[in-house]
Amino acid sequence: MAGLYDWIEHGDGVFSKRYECLDLNIGVVVCGEGALVIDTRAHHEQARRLLEDLSRITPHPVRWVANTHHHWDHTFGNAAFLPVPIWGHERCALALRLRGEQMRREVKEWAPGSAGLFDEVVITPPDHTFDRSATLTLAGRVIELRYLGRGHTDNDIVALVPDAGVLFAGDLVEESGPPAFHDAFPLEWPETAAALLPLASGPVVPGHGAVVDLGFVQAQQRDLAAVATLALERHALGMTPAQAGSAGGPFPVEVLAIAFARAWPGLEMG
Repeated sequence: MAGLYDWIEHGDGVFSKRYECLDLNIGVVVCGEGALVIDTRAHHEQARRLLEDLSRITPHPVRWVANTHHHWDHTFGNAAFLPVPIWGHERCALALRLRGEQMRREVKEWAPGSAGLFDEVVITPPDHTFDRSATLTLAGRVIELRYLGRGHTDNDIVALVPDAGVLFAGDLVEESGPPAFHDAFPLEWPETAAALLPLASGPVVPGHGAVVDLGFVQAQQRDLAAVATLALERHALGMTPAQAGSAGGPFPVEVLAIAFARAWPGLEMG
């Protein structure tokens, strides 16, 4: 029986590994004599351990990387994989260029015991970018990278492996905790999550937590839609984000307050 943090093979040469640190999922797709890695962990030492862990499932080197979005826990390991091409949304690359140092400062404050490690991170944006979609044919194997709309951030992408029916959803789907709204677009996320549903025909690997299925994604999409509806209703009643969060909903009060704080400026402009 596989342990909680062991590699899981979802289809021929398609793996995920859940790391105890941050409950983060990493994806791997073996393509011929090379491997595509989906997200690279939070800093260079974690990335090096990932490379060591890869040797347990494939003798082949990493030849490609994809970032599901710009957040540090998914991208700060990028430099350890150079000089391979790194794929991501064009706004993922832009955010790392413009906001990478700010993220470094924030994570050092959040995890002061690891500040030295984060000081050593070489922030490395994707160098192969796209706007809507990119179809990668890697040693004859097709991987589809798609941008479905704004959700957890403005640059979330998913990676679909059609021949195995596996979807790597990044933080558009969360299993180990409620969705994170700090950089999110709560009024648009439900539509983006709905666009993900037709792609979820088999295992869905979320950004954090256990692998899920279509039923889980459908339920989370309904909860996201409920948050958007509550935002519209409670803003119209003149509530502040904190008041609206305290009134309850599908997620904890503190999560709802963050979601409503993100939604209010757009509603006020509208």
